[in-house]
Amino acid sequence: MKILILGAGAVGGYWGARMHQAGVDVTFLLREKRAETVRKNGLVVKSPKTGDATLPVKVVTRATEGGPYDVIILACKGYDLPSAMDAIAPAVGADTTLVPILNGHLHFATLDARFGRDKVAGGLARISGMLGPNGEILHSGASGVSFGEREAKTARASLVELDAACRKAGIEGGLNPSINQDLWDKWIMLGSIASMCSAMRGTVGDIMESEDGGAIMGEILEECRKVAAAEGYPPSDQVIGALKAGLTQKGGKAVASILGDIEKGGAVEARSIVGDMLARARQHGVAAPNLRFAYAHLQTYEARRARDGLKG
Repeated sequence: MKILILGAGAVGGYWGARMHQAGVDVTFLLREKRAETVRKNGLVVKSPKTGDATLPVKVVTRATEGGPYDVIILACKGYDLPSAMDAIAPAVGADTTLVPILNGHLHFATLDARFGRDKVAGGLARISGMLGPNGEILHSGASGVSFGEREAKTARASLVELDAACRKAGIEGGLNPSINQDLWDKWIMLGSIASMCSAMRGTVGDIMESEDGGAIMGEILEECRKVAAAEGYPPSDQVIGALKAGLTQKGGKAVASILGDIEKGGAVEARSIVGDMLARARQHGVAAPNLRFAYAHLQTYEARRARDGLKG
């Protein structure tokens, strides 16, 4: 099986690196600057949990090289999806399966329209990490991925093979027959923590130090839960209980990556994480005042970036 991974960041880079170590045929599609770094220094992974590695992986800068591929993993931000689709298009063959590892659900309609619904599986990652100053992958904890059919009851051969590759590489999770529910459960968490951390400009622990932080976090979690239920994917009481405990933990260090993007003046996944959740709330008649406030905050930030001529 031939796998192409778009990007070599903390998620796609770590996942691909471990599969490469296990002997899986993995190629990374990278921008010129990142490709040059990886070709020169190798793909560097630093992980106190699973071990450090410097790997001479296969790298291409155009998807016309080495394709078509059996599986293409899209590990990009939502705002980069249009350019990502253009980049991978030459590598998509008649039997290629796309596994997008993007936040929220907004990307599915876009990918379905471009490549066909039958080619697009569901996917998500729970890999903790970030890129270091020299492009190294700093893996700090969780290393799970989950993927599966969005509609069919039986997984296609390429997903079964990808599951086997993950097991061989020691990647947790793998093939998930309930991927749609898992996607919604993760989006409930992301919608809540991204909204709160960006609007309050702090970690969960910082927010819990405020007089009403815990109550507001609980309210926004309930807004997201109601949207998921209205969409046909109500989370279990166990999932909600665990989310509430984690998102209202005194002294908690959890923080949404969107806050880091704001603090460095970068682009943010406002629409895909918060805006689309709010749009679905309105569609279903779910009152969502906290989501409304958080999205207005993020849109204001985006307007300031646009006014200052900032891109990407």
